[in-house]
Amino acid sequence: MNNPLKITAHDATQIWTINLPELGNAITGSCFIAALEAAVESANTHAEGEDAVRAIILTGEGKIFSAGGNVKEMADRDGMFGLEPLDQRRAYIDGIQRIPRALSRLEVPTIAAVNGPAIGAGCDLAMMCDLRIASDRASFAESFVQIGLIPGDGGTWFLPSAIGYARAAEMTLTGDRIDAATALDWGMVSRVVAHEELLGAARQLADRITKNPGHVLRMAKRLLQESRTGTMESTLGMAAAMQPLAHRDPEHLHRIAKWKTR
Repeated sequence: MNNPLKITAHDATQIWTINLPELGNAITGSCFIAALEAAVESANTHAEGEDAVRAIILTGEGKIFSAGGNVKEMADRDGMFGLEPLDQRRAYIDGIQRIPRALSRLEVPTIAAVNGPAIGAGCDLAMMCDLRIASDRASFAESFVQIGLIPGDGGTWFLPSAIGYARAAEMTLTGDRIDAATALDWGMVSRVVAHEELLGAARQLADRITKNPGHVLRMAKRLLQESRTGTMESTLGMAAAMQPLAHRDPEHLHRIAKWKTR
């Protein structure tokens, strides 16, 4: 089997490529989940120094970003899909739900470069990223209801955060697919580019991010995450605690000194 998550480095950016094209880049397998967790821990560890990671681009190998779950396994009742309900509940917690938990621990800004269809859990995976750029060949579907399921991976939390309740409800309750142009109109992605320009555009965005100090990027991302679930007061308190660390950092002092001489 291929390495389920291929990682390449370009300066301070890592590109994570879901590398299971023969399975539609399904993300429910234990090997992929473990590989993603290991990549998250490695990126968090490399916070400082020459090998610091400051941005991550997530994309898919081949024509599909991710088809989400392995529908063949569902149809054949293989693996967790053959378990009794209580055992299957535990399998969800110990399986695919490790993905949103891992990405919530990821301190580095993430860009989803959606190169093709992002279906079901694949759509949700894109929503778990901080930013999204889509190829003009991309499409998105929260398609669980069409096969008699619900989003079991946190999609009903991530999708409304990205596009608002009403549009998330439309996608979740119909299961219908939307194209890249609609995703842009709905604010699901920040940009749509020609397919062959996708990775270049994602790297350009990553370059705009990685020129900034890594520790500041991580603190800013943490504040953005807090805004999803916390109150204004909790966000203000966290900002007040973090900002003095930034003020005394040599990188801030160096940059503010350069600003004074402009």
